[in-house]
Amino acid sequence: MSGDLWFSLRLSLIVASSATLIVAFVGTAFGYLLARYRFWGKDILDTLLALPLVLPPTVVGYYLLGLLGKQGLHLLFTPQAAIVAASIMALPLMVRTSRAAIESVDPSYEQAAYTLGKSRFRTFLQVTLPLAWKGLMAGVVLSFARALGEFGATLMVAGNIPGKTQTMPLAIYEATQSGEEMLAFLLVAVLTTTAFGFLLITNRLTQSRPW
Repeated sequence: MSGDLWFSLRLSLIVASSATLIVAFVGTAFGYLLARYRFWGKDILDTLLALPLVLPPTVVGYYLLGLLGKQGLHLLFTPQAAIVAASIMALPLMVRTSRAAIESVDPSYEQAAYTLGKSRFRTFLQVTLPLAWKGLMAGVVLSFARALGEFGATLMVAGNIPGKTQTMPLAIYEATQSGEEMLAFLLVAVLTTTAFGFLLITNRLTQSRPW
Protein backbone atom coordinates (compact mmCIF):
# COMPACT_ATOMS: atom_id res chain seq x y z
CA MET A 1 0.00 0.00 0.00
CA SER A 2 1.25 3.47 -0.89
CA GLY A 3 1.76 6.25 1.60
CA ASP A 4 -1.53 7.88 0.61
CA LEU A 5 -3.44 4.66 1.26
CA TRP A 6 -1.85 4.18 4.66
CA PHE A 7 -2.83 7.78 5.32
CA SER A 8 -6.42 6.97 4.27
CA LEU A 9 -6.57 4.04 6.68
CA ARG A 10 -5.09 6.09 9.51
CA LEU A 11 -7.40 9.03 8.80
CA SER A 12 -10.45 6.74 8.71
CA LEU A 13 -9.55 5.37 12.14
CA ILE A 14 -8.96 8.88 13.52
CA VAL A 15 -12.22 10.19 12.06
CA ALA A 16 -14.23 7.19 13.27
CA SER A 17 -12.68 7.31 16.76
CA SER A 18 -13.23 11.06 17.12
CA ALA A 19 -16.80 10.84 15.83
CA THR A 20 -17.55 7.92 18.16
CA LEU A 21 -16.25 9.83 21.16
CA ILE A 22 -18.51 12.77 20.32
CA VAL A 23 -21.50 10.58 19.55
CA ALA A 24 -21.08 8.49 22.70
CA PHE A 25 -21.63 11.52 24.92
CA VAL A 26 -24.13 13.43 22.81
CA GLY A 27 -26.11 10.35 21.79
CA THR A 28 -26.32 9.01 25.32
CA ALA A 29 -27.48 12.41 26.59
CA PHE A 30 -30.24 12.55 23.97
CA GLY A 31 -31.11 8.91 24.63
CA TYR A 32 -31.50 9.62 28.35
CA LEU A 33 -33.58 12.72 27.63
CA LEU A 34 -35.95 10.81 25.35
CA ALA A 35 -36.15 7.80 27.67
CA ARG A 36 -36.77 9.56 30.96
CA TYR A 37 -38.50 12.88 30.23
CA ARG A 38 -41.79 14.02 28.77
CA PHE A 39 -41.83 17.44 27.16
CA TRP A 40 -43.46 19.36 24.34
CA GLY A 41 -41.84 18.61 20.99
CA LYS A 42 -40.38 15.27 22.10
CA ASP A 43 -41.65 13.49 18.97
CA ILE A 44 -40.28 16.27 16.79
CA LEU A 45 -36.84 16.03 18.42
CA ASP A 46 -36.86 12.24 18.10
CA THR A 47 -37.74 12.55 14.40
CA LEU A 48 -35.07 15.16 13.74
CA LEU A 49 -32.41 13.01 15.39
CA ALA A 50 -33.46 10.03 13.25
CA LEU A 51 -33.45 11.93 9.94
CA PRO A 52 -29.85 11.02 8.94
CA LEU A 53 -30.92 7.36 8.98
CA VAL A 54 -33.40 7.89 6.15
CA LEU A 55 -32.04 10.88 4.25
CA PRO A 56 -29.47 10.25 1.49
CA PRO A 57 -26.00 11.12 2.84
CA THR A 58 -25.63 13.70 0.08
CA VAL A 59 -28.66 15.56 1.47
CA VAL A 60 -27.07 15.61 4.92
CA GLY A 61 -23.87 16.79 3.24
CA TYR A 62 -25.77 19.60 1.54
CA TYR A 63 -27.02 20.88 4.89
CA LEU A 64 -23.53 20.61 6.33
CA LEU A 65 -22.14 22.66 3.44
CA GLY A 66 -24.10 25.63 4.72
CA LEU A 67 -23.06 25.00 8.32
CA LEU A 68 -19.36 24.46 7.65
CA GLY A 69 -18.88 26.67 4.60
CA LYS A 70 -17.93 30.26 4.01
CA GLN A 71 -20.90 31.61 5.93
CA GLY A 72 -20.43 29.14 8.76
CA LEU A 73 -17.51 27.59 10.60
CA HIS A 74 -14.99 27.54 7.70
CA LEU A 75 -14.24 23.84 8.06
CA LEU A 76 -14.86 22.66 4.50
CA PHE A 77 -12.29 20.29 2.96
CA THR A 78 -10.56 19.56 6.26
CA PRO A 79 -10.33 16.40 8.38
CA GLN A 80 -12.51 18.20 10.93
CA ALA A 81 -15.29 18.35 8.35
CA ALA A 82 -15.01 14.58 7.91
CA ILE A 83 -15.38 14.14 11.67
CA VAL A 84 -18.49 16.32 11.73
CA ALA A 85 -20.03 14.40 8.82
CA ALA A 86 -19.28 11.02 10.42
CA SER A 87 -20.68 12.21 13.75
CA ILE A 88 -23.96 13.38 12.23
CA MET A 89 -24.43 10.14 10.30
CA ALA A 90 -23.63 7.93 13.32
CA LEU A 91 -25.59 9.92 15.92
CA PRO A 92 -29.04 8.37 15.22
CA LEU A 93 -27.69 4.87 15.90
CA MET A 94 -26.31 5.93 19.28
CA VAL A 95 -29.47 7.82 20.24
CA ARG A 96 -31.79 4.94 19.43
CA THR A 97 -29.59 2.29 21.00
CA SER A 98 -28.95 4.28 24.19
CA ARG A 99 -32.63 5.17 24.52
CA ALA A 100 -33.60 1.50 24.31
CA ALA A 101 -30.90 0.54 26.81
CA ILE A 102 -31.96 3.19 29.32
CA GLU A 103 -35.66 2.38 28.91
CA SER A 104 -34.83 -1.24 29.77
CA VAL A 105 -33.64 -0.14 33.23
CA ASP A 106 -36.41 -0.32 35.83
CA PRO A 107 -37.10 3.30 36.94
CA SER A 108 -37.75 2.09 40.49
CA TYR A 109 -33.99 1.61 40.95
CA GLU A 110 -33.41 5.25 40.04
CA GLN A 111 -36.26 6.38 42.29
CA ALA A 112 -34.68 4.50 45.19
CA ALA A 113 -31.41 6.33 44.58
CA TYR A 114 -33.24 9.68 44.56
CA THR A 115 -34.80 8.93 47.95
CA LEU A 116 -31.30 8.31 49.29
CA GLY A 117 -30.27 11.81 48.28
CA LYS A 118 -28.47 10.98 45.04
CA SER A 119 -28.58 13.60 42.28
CA ARG A 120 -29.75 12.67 38.78
CA PHE A 121 -26.18 12.74 37.52
CA ARG A 122 -24.83 10.51 40.29
CA THR A 123 -27.82 8.19 39.88
CA PHE A 124 -27.07 7.89 36.17
CA LEU A 125 -23.41 7.12 36.84
CA GLN A 126 -23.96 4.71 39.73
CA VAL A 127 -27.28 3.06 38.85
CA THR A 128 -28.43 3.57 35.26
CA LEU A 129 -25.07 3.30 33.53
CA PRO A 130 -24.03 -0.03 35.13
CA LEU A 131 -27.42 -1.54 34.30
CA ALA A 132 -27.53 -0.26 30.72
CA TRP A 133 -23.85 -0.60 29.82
CA LYS A 134 -24.26 -3.49 27.35
CA GLY A 135 -26.76 -1.58 25.25
CA LEU A 136 -24.70 1.59 25.44
CA MET A 137 -21.55 -0.25 24.37
CA ALA A 138 -23.45 -1.80 21.48
CA GLY A 139 -24.40 1.72 20.40
CA VAL A 140 -20.78 2.83 20.61
CA VAL A 141 -19.58 -0.08 18.49
CA LEU A 142 -22.31 0.46 15.89
CA SER A 143 -21.51 4.17 15.78
CA PHE A 144 -17.83 3.47 15.19
CA ALA A 145 -18.63 1.06 12.37
CA ARG A 146 -21.02 3.57 10.78
CA ALA A 147 -18.49 6.41 11.08
CA LEU A 148 -15.75 4.22 9.63
CA GLY A 149 -17.80 3.55 6.50
CA GLU A 150 -19.19 7.06 5.98
CA PHE A 151 -18.90 8.20 2.36
CA GLY A 152 -21.55 10.51 0.92
CA ALA A 153 -21.67 13.34 3.45
CA THR A 154 -17.88 13.18 3.86
CA LEU A 155 -17.35 13.57 0.12
CA MET A 156 -19.64 16.62 0.11
CA VAL A 157 -17.96 18.54 2.94
CA ALA A 158 -14.40 17.18 3.13
CA GLY A 159 -13.72 16.34 -0.48
CA ASN A 160 -11.51 13.54 -1.74
CA ILE A 161 -8.02 14.95 -1.35
CA PRO A 162 -5.28 12.25 -1.14
CA GLY A 163 -3.02 12.82 1.83
CA LYS A 164 -5.42 15.31 3.40
CA THR A 165 -9.10 14.28 3.56
CA GLN A 166 -9.24 10.96 1.70
CA THR A 167 -10.69 8.30 3.99
CA MET A 168 -10.85 4.59 3.16
CA PRO A 169 -14.33 4.71 1.55
CA LEU A 170 -13.18 7.60 -0.62
CA ALA A 171 -10.01 5.72 -1.54
CA ILE A 172 -12.17 2.76 -2.61
CA TYR A 173 -14.26 5.07 -4.77
CA GLU A 174 -11.17 6.54 -6.43
CA ALA A 175 -9.59 3.12 -7.00
CA THR A 176 -12.81 1.87 -8.61
CA GLN A 177 -13.12 4.95 -10.81
CA SER A 178 -9.52 4.64 -12.00
CA GLY A 179 -9.86 0.91 -12.79
CA GLU A 180 -7.51 -0.33 -10.04
CA GLU A 181 -9.63 -3.38 -9.31
CA MET A 182 -7.13 -5.28 -7.14
CA LEU A 183 -6.50 -2.24 -4.98
CA ALA A 184 -10.23 -1.61 -4.64
CA PHE A 185 -10.75 -5.26 -3.67
CA LEU A 186 -8.03 -5.05 -1.02
CA LEU A 187 -9.50 -1.92 0.51
CA VAL A 188 -13.02 -3.37 0.43
CA ALA A 189 -11.76 -6.52 2.14
CA VAL A 190 -10.14 -4.48 4.92
CA LEU A 191 -13.30 -2.46 5.58
CA THR A 192 -15.58 -5.50 5.33
CA THR A 193 -13.47 -7.47 7.82
CA THR A 194 -13.41 -4.52 10.20
CA ALA A 195 -17.18 -4.00 9.95
CA PHE A 196 -17.81 -7.73 10.46
CA GLY A 197 -15.69 -7.71 13.59
CA PHE A 198 -17.51 -4.76 15.09
CA LEU A 199 -20.94 -6.22 14.27
CA LEU A 200 -19.90 -9.49 15.89
CA ILE A 201 -18.93 -7.58 19.04
CA THR A 202 -22.30 -5.81 18.96
CA ASN A 203 -24.16 -9.11 18.70
CA ARG A 204 -22.22 -10.49 21.64
CA LEU A 205 -22.96 -7.43 23.74
CA THR A 206 -26.69 -7.57 23.07
CA GLN A 207 -27.02 -11.28 23.80
CA SER A 208 -27.48 -12.63 27.28
CA ARG A 209 -25.38 -15.74 26.80
CA PRO A 210 -21.69 -15.57 27.81
CA TRP A 211 -18.92 -15.12 25.26
